[in-house]
This record gives sequence, structure tokens and C-alpha cells, in this order.
Amino acid sequence: MRKKHPSFEEAINAASLWCSAWEQGELSDEILADRVSELLETSNGSRGFFALSLSCDSPLMDRLPDALIFRLREAGEGVVDLTVKNLVMSTAMALHHQLNKKPEQKAASENIQRRCIELLRLLEPHSVKKRLESLLEGINGKGKDMDFLSRWNYNDAQKKEITNVINSIPESNKYP
Repeated sequence: MRKKHPSFEEAINAASLWCSAWEQGELSDEILADRVSELLETSNGSRGFFALSLSCDSPLMDRLPDALIFRLREAGEGVVDLTVKNLVMSTAMALHHQLNKKPEQKAASENIQRRCIELLRLLEPHSVKKRLESLLEGINGKGKDMDFLSRWNYNDAQKKEITNVINSIPESNKYP
């Protein structure tokens, strides 16, 4: 992909092509990481990559290649922020689907949640810790994340579940 500023849809399409090629052995870990790195340079590119990779059937996010982990860490706080927001949304939606007795949608949301948790455990620990603390402040009615949380109108049960999930992350990733 040569376009410097892909649209959200173009980023999803590119990520889909690259994930498929990687899964079929047609794209090396390093080339995939380079291509994804290009997407991570823009907001639409990052959003498109994560929208596709976290929710699709591709095993990419379940067995992240070292080269891609390096590029995701290198991309910094933007990747941490998107991963945390995807964690929040998937956690809230898993509870919503559970209450509405939609087991397939609940399982899909839980899969995204699991992938986000695992990715956060691989990203730069200080950035992850700082971002998660900020989100917890928002849940408690303080700080910059209040707007994000209120925009999605999460209820108390969802906020409690989000808090529980966030508090479970450091269990296997002790922050220095």
C-alpha cells in the first residue's frame, strides 16, 4: 500500500489482504510488520488495522510475530490508547450481549477483549500502566476519559466489569 493517508475502509482492506497473505505463508513476519507500521502512522490506518485484526478469524493477534510486536511497541502511545479503548468497548459489549442472551456476540466480544489484554501485556509497561490508570480515573468521574466513557453511555455494571478487567491485566505483567 503506497497511499500515505488511507481512509478507514482502505486500511481495513489492506489489513485484511496482509493478514490473509501472512496466514497463507505468502508474507513474512517482517514484511507484514513493515506494512502494518505504515498503517500505524495515521489515525485511520491504526483504527482500520485494529478494527480488522482484533475482530477477524485470522490468528495474527493470537500468535503475534516478534517483528510485529516490535513495531507495535515502536508506534507508542497511540497503539496503547487504541488497544485500551478496544478493551473497554469489547468488555462493555460482552456484558451487554450476555444480558441480552446473545452468546455468539458475547463470545466475539470476549475474543476481542482477550486479544486486547494479551496485546497490552506485550506493549511498553509504563505507557500501558499510565493509560489504564487514566481510564480508571475516568470511571471514577475524573480526568480526560470521562468524555470517552460518557460518549458511549456505559452503565454502572459495565464500568464495574471494565474496572475488574483492567485490574486483572497486571497479574501476569508486573510493572517495573
